[in-house]
Amino acid sequence: MTEPLRILTTEIQPWRFLKDRAEADLGFPLEFIEMDFNSAQRTAALDPSSYDIYDQCFHNLDIVWYWRAVQAIDTRRITHWDDLDELSRIMGTSGRQALGDVPASRLFVQHDMTLSDSPSGQISMLPTFYNFDSFGVETEGLDVDRDIRSWAALLDPQWSGRVSLVDEPAIGLFDLALALSASGQMEFENMGNMSVAEIDALIEHGKSLIHAGHLSPFWLRADEPVERFMNGELKLASIWSPTIVEMKRRGIHVRQARPLEGYRAWHGGMCLSRLLKDDKLDRAYEWLNWYLDGYAGSVVARQGYYMSVPDRVKAHMSEAEWDYWYEGLPAPQELVDVAGRPAIRPGETRSGGSRKDRAHHIAIWNSTMDEHNYVVRRWSELVDLAAAKGRAQRRAS
Repeated sequence: MTEPLRILTTEIQPWRFLKDRAEADLGFPLEFIEMDFNSAQRTAALDPSSYDIYDQCFHNLDIVWYWRAVQAIDTRRITHWDDLDELSRIMGTSGRQALGDVPASRLFVQHDMTLSDSPSGQISMLPTFYNFDSFGVETEGLDVDRDIRSWAALLDPQWSGRVSLVDEPAIGLFDLALALSASGQMEFENMGNMSVAEIDALIEHGKSLIHAGHLSPFWLRADEPVERFMNGELKLASIWSPTIVEMKRRGIHVRQARPLEGYRAWHGGMCLSRLLKDDKLDRAYEWLNWYLDGYAGSVVARQGYYMSVPDRVKAHMSEAEWDYWYEGLPAPQELVDVAGRPAIRPGETRSGGSRKDRAHHIAIWNSTMDEHNYVVRRWSELVDLAAAKGRAQRRAS
């Protein structure tokens, strides 16, 4: 029996809705190993024998590449390489380049095995799906597009006690930084790569917000905010698109803000374990090519993600789905989520407009900074403090 191709991944990959179709098309079994963000990155870097494909994000790449846990991908073996959109491959025009770990900055493998945006025949990670995130707002009594226009809203005293950030230092840290910057409470020389002094100042601001009761315990898994919004615990929070879709499906009135300062963007991708060779390496390339062929893109679209080969995806979506998810137009009919359940009501529009509009409105990319290890240690202080404060409040009530 053929050994399965092992794919180390996270919850943002809707693999449960792809596995059967992929195995039928490819003719060999797949095994998905799902972990949280930090565990997946650590496993990818330290144990390349435990997986064949590493599926995460470009901002998780540097550590894995540093340890040479993955091998370069030959673009000649990627069937739809020429179909990838510019966001995945180009740094951005002068004056429009966002801060942080822009995917193209670490896409191409050079002769000395360093990574840069200089095109070559080899890449470090195959760009797959991506999105532009901000924070979700419970809309009762609000016109979010009109009333909530800045990251500074996360610090507005009127929401005190009902604000939560995501517990991931390469993500939630920047939500807090964007809020502090937008409100004029902090300035950064380079928000995408902060100094130790800036990190310390940011953490102290965060601790003050927790002690004041403004920030609630952070969330780790994407399903956590759903219940917390539903029971009234949260009003604003870091949010991911699948969570927004699930909230809409369950009748929670929520909308993603479009901050004037811009979105926090991220880009997913897949790497090849350095131990892959021969027939198993061939199967890995087959999987990469299948993933870019269009069907997978139509699945991830229904949880709000864009694929790096949009023209391939369009052929696998209805006109109504394409118009809503990619073009930002009102849904002409009820649309379903990734599991086929009704989620988007007729007339609803996706916040932020079309894919192209949102792509031109990025403030920063999720990033692993030079001081990443220090960030992780300091960030854990915030997470632990917020959790302890939350437990104390529950006991008191």
